[in-house]
Amino acid sequence: MANFNRVILAGNLTRDPELRYTPKGLAIAKIGLAINRSWKTETGEAKEEVTFVDIDAFGKQAETIGQYLKKGRPILVEGRLKLDQWDDKQTGQKRSRLGVVLEGFQFLDSGNRTEGVPEAPRTRPAVAPTAAVAASTTPEPEPSEPEQDDVPF
Repeated sequence: MANFNRVILAGNLTRDPELRYTPKGLAIAKIGLAINRSWKTETGEAKEEVTFVDIDAFGKQAETIGQYLKKGRPILVEGRLKLDQWDDKQTGQKRSRLGVVLEGFQFLDSGNRTEGVPEAPRTRPAVAPTAAVAASTTPEPEPSEPEQDDVPF
């Protein structure tokens, strides 16, 4: 049986990144992402729902996120789903949380919205975009003249 675990999300940070370091010096950033979905019902009524996702980033990417991102900033995240399970210390019940482990990201704005927040680097050194993200950000070539075919439609 084949397995595939890939998530691509775009949304706004719900809080400032929480950057910590392990005793061995590995950076870990925890961020919250809000993803909005808007639609209209059959009666034309506007509806909206928000999904909140917890994301963990590691290493150089965690440091970059901690340095350049603040609450409210938009970001595109690529990663994988991870199920965390533990026993609640107070109740003794089993608990679980589905989150995302970040594997790549892109800034979605210039970072110039607020004073005191440094501008994000233009080269995005911590990210090597995958084909899915590169395809979505690469401008498409200008369409050429259609070929004349004998297709009846």
